[in-house]
Amino acid sequence: MMADSKAGRIPIAAVKALIVDAMIKSGVPAADAGKIAELMVEADLTGADAHGVFRLPQYVNRLKLGSTNAKPNIKVNRTAPATALVDGDNGMGHLVVARTAETAIELARECGVAWVGCFMSGHAGAAGVYAALPLKADMIGIYSAVANANHMPLAGGAEPLLGTNPLAIAIPAGEEPPLVLDIATSIVSYGTIKNHRLQNRPLQPDWMVDPKTGAAITDPHKSAEALLLPMAGYKGAGLALMLGLLGGTLNGALFGRDCVDFNLEPGKVTNTGQFVLALDPSKFQKIEHFKAEVDRHARSLRDSQPLPGGDVVRLPGDARAKRRADRLANGLALPVELLVQLDKLAGELAIKPLRER
Repeated sequence: MMADSKAGRIPIAAVKALIVDAMIKSGVPAADAGKIAELMVEADLTGADAHGVFRLPQYVNRLKLGSTNAKPNIKVNRTAPATALVDGDNGMGHLVVARTAETAIELARECGVAWVGCFMSGHAGAAGVYAALPLKADMIGIYSAVANANHMPLAGGAEPLLGTNPLAIAIPAGEEPPLVLDIATSIVSYGTIKNHRLQNRPLQPDWMVDPKTGAAITDPHKSAEALLLPMAGYKGAGLALMLGLLGGTLNGALFGRDCVDFNLEPGKVTNTGQFVLALDPSKFQKIEHFKAEVDRHARSLRDSQPLPGGDVVRLPGDARAKRRADRLANGLALPVELLVQLDKLAGELAIKPLRER
């Protein structure tokens, strides 16, 4: 069934079912398909609209081409009490990074902190989804990755040698929403650029530049030849570089000139690298006290004086929590252009389109 026509939204269960069916038709085992669907839809629920079901046609294409392994044998190599390296066997990034996070949580229970990297992974969607996984264990989560294409230059550079390598940090709270920071090291994520291109919406003038002239690019259909600018200038470029070395080079995954652009070369294996750090606050103080203190600070900071003309002071995670509650209850408002793509995909795979679910 479709959502209330007044709301124009699609129930979460329908979107999950479409993803599961598409994955199974693409050779993914049912249990893995369910896990992938949960993680993809979590991106949509929390507002990372370019990293959830939006990516389904691209993922299915890679599975069809064999550049992503539908049935990976993911292996965990525990290298020390608090570290491990996960071999993703070129599986769907959602499965590989979820295993990475699960391993980090398990080791952190023993050691208080754990750093787990992975290689032979793939695009896994929104960074915040994986930083937030340790929250379920009352732990702090940190996640980063080598993005699956280079769209960004080094400081002062004119070549796309860096990905939009994201950083996400999640800190548990008590009664307040957890604090979750999820940022690309570019001004906006490349998924946002792709979403604008799909909907034929102009880009903001400070997002991308022409590498030959340095002029701003606002036409979304010229974005493939443009450079995505780092956030905060050289600071964003430097952060992307460091995170790329930690997520890629440290794990034996690809980085820099070695990276494969999964947009332009869908038939190639990307050997993506990511890492998850899990930290147990109970090793520092009683968890109830820590979470109560996070609540106290969150309320104090949120109640601080906004700028004239501003509405409220925002904390990372506030809007995410509100969106998640709203979308869980009322479904997703997907753009018409994406619905057309998903209907086309459903036809190609001979599965029920969203409107029939």
